[in-house]
Amino acid sequence: MDDDQNQDSDLSWMQSLIRRVSEYAIFRLTARGDVASWNPGAGRIKGYEPGEIIGRNFSVFYTEEDRRGGVPQRGLEIARRSGQYDTEGWRVRKDGSRFWASVLITALYAPDGTFIGFGKIVRDTTDKRLAYEAVVDSERRFRLLVQGVTDYSIFMLSPEGHVTNWNLGAARIKGYQADEIIGAHFSRFYTPEDAAEGLPARSLATAATEGRFETEGWRVRKDGSRFWANVVIDAIRDEEGQLVGFAKITRDVTERKNAHEELEKARAALLQSQKMEALGKLTGGVAHDFNNVLQVLRGNLELLEGRHGRDVWTRERLGKAIEAVEHGANLASQLLAFGRRQALQPVVVNLAVMLRSMDDLLRRALGEVINVETVIAGGLWNTLVDPNHLENVVLNLAINARDAMPEGGKLTLELSNAMLDDHYSALDADVREGQYVLLAITDTGTGMPADVLERAFEPFFTTKPEGQGTGLGLSMAYGFIKQSGGHIRIYSEPGHGTIVKIYLPRSMENTACLEPAEPVALTGGSETILVVEDDRRVQATVVETLRQLGYAVLKANDAQSALAIVQSGAHIDLLFTDVVMPGTMRSTELARLATRLLPHLKVLFTSGYTQNAIVHGGRLDPGVHLLSKPYSREQLASKIRRLLGPARRKDVNTAMDEQPSGLTPTGAPHAPVGLSILIVDDDRTAREAISELLINMGYDVKQAGSAEEAMPMLAMERPDVLLTDIVLPGQSGIEFARAAVERHPGIRIVFASGGDAPSRNELGFKCASLRKPFSVEQLHTLIAAMHERTHRKKDE
Repeated sequence: MDDDQNQDSDLSWMQSLIRRVSEYAIFRLTARGDVASWNPGAGRIKGYEPGEIIGRNFSVFYTEEDRRGGVPQRGLEIARRSGQYDTEGWRVRKDGSRFWASVLITALYAPDGTFIGFGKIVRDTTDKRLAYEAVVDSERRFRLLVQGVTDYSIFMLSPEGHVTNWNLGAARIKGYQADEIIGAHFSRFYTPEDAAEGLPARSLATAATEGRFETEGWRVRKDGSRFWANVVIDAIRDEEGQLVGFAKITRDVTERKNAHEELEKARAALLQSQKMEALGKLTGGVAHDFNNVLQVLRGNLELLEGRHGRDVWTRERLGKAIEAVEHGANLASQLLAFGRRQALQPVVVNLAVMLRSMDDLLRRALGEVINVETVIAGGLWNTLVDPNHLENVVLNLAINARDAMPEGGKLTLELSNAMLDDHYSALDADVREGQYVLLAITDTGTGMPADVLERAFEPFFTTKPEGQGTGLGLSMAYGFIKQSGGHIRIYSEPGHGTIVKIYLPRSMENTACLEPAEPVALTGGSETILVVEDDRRVQATVVETLRQLGYAVLKANDAQSALAIVQSGAHIDLLFTDVVMPGTMRSTELARLATRLLPHLKVLFTSGYTQNAIVHGGRLDPGVHLLSKPYSREQLASKIRRLLGPARRKDVNTAMDEQPSGLTPTGAPHAPVGLSILIVDDDRTAREAISELLINMGYDVKQAGSAEEAMPMLAMERPDVLLTDIVLPGQSGIEFARAAVERHPGIRIVFASGGDAPSRNELGFKCASLRKPFSVEQLHTLIAAMHERTHRKKDE
C-alpha cells in the first residue's frame, strides 16, 4: 500500500473516531471562521444539526457581549499566529442557554504547508465551573466574613508563631494594621511577665499536641494598654496531617470581666449586707432581752442602794455591781451600733467646734507620750450627725491609735471638705456621690497587715491580748458612720501607721444651737404615770422606783390593756411605755390614741432595741422622747421631770425628804382611814387600774370579776363601799347590790355604768352612780362625800 492509500486510511479512521465522540464538540472552521464540519458531540453540546450550522460563522456560539468585543476573531488571530488558542468562557446554545466551555482552537495546514482553516474542540465544563465559582464565592464570603468581624481578632500564625494574615477585628482590638504586624511573632501581644514565663510557646505547643488551646488572660495592645482576652488557638493541618499553622481567635472581654467582678463584688456586698442585717437582727433581739435583764439588775441594785446605802461595805459592793451593769450596757450599745440599730438624734453641727471641745478629753485619755495635733481647714462645711455618738467614735479611734503606739507617737486629727465621685477608687456601692466633710485620724503606730485590715470592721475581731479589747470599737464606728449616711475606710501598712478616714454628708442647713447638758437631778413628783411593760420583772422594778420618787403609778402589761386604762377616764400625766411589746397594737399606736383622748398627756418611750417603730432612716422620729435601757434612777427621774416640767416644792419634799426609808406616799388625795372597797367589774384591765389608783390613795381594796366571785368576799367580811358594774356575767350588778344590802345594811353602793343607772326609788335602797368613763378623783370625791354624810348622821 502506497503513502496516499495510507493517508486516506488514516483520514477515514480519524473521521470515524470524530463521528463517534459525543463528549466533545469537534468541528472544522474555514479561514474566515465558517463552520465546515460538525460531529455528533457538537450537535449534543451546542444543539445544532449539521444542516443548520455548516456554512455559518462560528461567532454565533459566543455571547452578545463577546461578539461586540471581537472575542471570536481575536481567538482565531491568536490561533493563526501561535498555532493554537486555549481558553474558557461562556458560550451560547441554539436555544439561547449558556454553558461554560473549555475551548481549543488549532490552526490547520495542508501537507504542502498551505493554511486551510482551524480545528476546534469544545467541552461543556459547566458543572466544574459552577463548582469552582461556588468555591470562589464561598472563599470570598468567608474572607468578607472574617474581614467584616470587628468584635473578634481572627488571624493565622505560621507553625513558628508568626502572623500570616490579619482581619479588621484584630486591627481594632490590638491596634496594629496588617502591614505593621504580618510577619511579626505573636508573642508581642503578651504581657512581659507572661512572655518571660514562656506562655506563648506553651500555648502553641498545647494547640499542636491537643488540637486546641483556650485560655483567658491579660494581653497588650500596640499603645501598651492592657485588655482581658479570651483566646482560642486551633492547629491547622493539611491532607497528610502536617502542621501548616494555627488559627487564632481573640476577643476583648474586659467589660465582661469587669461586669463579673462587679457582680462578684455585688454578691459579696449582698452577703455582707445580709450578714450585717442578720447580725443586726440578732443583736437587736439579744440587746432587747439583755437590756431588760440589765434594767432589772440596775433598778433593784439602786433600790437596795437607797435602803442600805448608808453602810459603807454594802454601798461599795452595790457600786461595783452597778459598774458591771454599765459595762454590759456599753457592750449592748456597741452591738446595736454595729447593727445600725441605734436611735440617733442628729443635728446640724460644725465638726470644728466639736473637735476643739474634745481636745482636753483626748489629751487626758491618751497620756503625755502621745502628741495630739488638730488641723482644721478653712471654710469647713456643716454636717448632720449625732454629736454625742460621734464623740464616742473619735475617742474610741484615738484610744486604738494610742494602743498602736506603746512607745509614744503622734496622733493627727484633720477636718476638711471632700468630694466623692466615680473617680474615687474606693467608692463603695452604698456610698453616694457628693460633698462630704472628711475627718482623718492618723497615727504613727505599728500599722496593720493586709489580712488584719480586711477584718478590721468585723465585730469581736481584735489583735489585742485577751481581756484588753472587745473587738467592738471599730465595728461600732463602722455601724454608726454607715447609719449616719457616711463612709469610713482604713489605710494602713505595717510600720507606717494607720489613717482612718470618715466621710460625713454635707448639710446645707445652719448649725443648731446645742443646749448644754443638764446635770442629772434625783427629783420626783406627784403626777400619775402609766407604766406599760410586758416584762414583769422590769415592770415591778420601775413601778417601785417611781413610787419611791413620789409618783402615782398605774401599770399595764400590753398596749391593749394600757388603752383600756386610758379610756377608763383615769387621770394620767405621763405614758411611760416600752417600744417592743406583744399583741396586735403597737406602742406608737397606743401613744397616738392616748394623746388623742388625753391631749395633755406626755409620752416617754423606753427600749433596749427600737426596731423601726420610732426610728426611721437611722434617726429618732421628730418629737419622740426615748430613754434607752438600761437607765439609772437619776436618768429616769431627770427625763420625766424634763417632760413634765419643774416639780412643785412640796412634791419634791414629799418624794425625797419625808421618806428616807424609801417608802413614800403618792401625793394623791388621801382616803379616809381604814375605808375598804369591793370592786366588781368583768373588765379586768379597767378594774385593776381603778384598784391600783385607790390603793395608792390609801383605800383597802378587794376586787372580783363577777357577782359569783364576789359573794364569798361579802360572806367573809363587810366592805364599806361596793363599786359594781351593772352589766355582769351571770347575776347582774343590781341583784348583787341588793343581796349585799340585805347582808350588810350599812354598806354604801356605787353603780358604774356606760348608761343611765336606776334611781334609788326604783331599787328600794340607797345608792350612787358614776357614768363611765370616770376619773379616780370623781370616785374618791363621791366616796369621801358618802363617808362624811354617814359620820355626820352618826354625830347628829
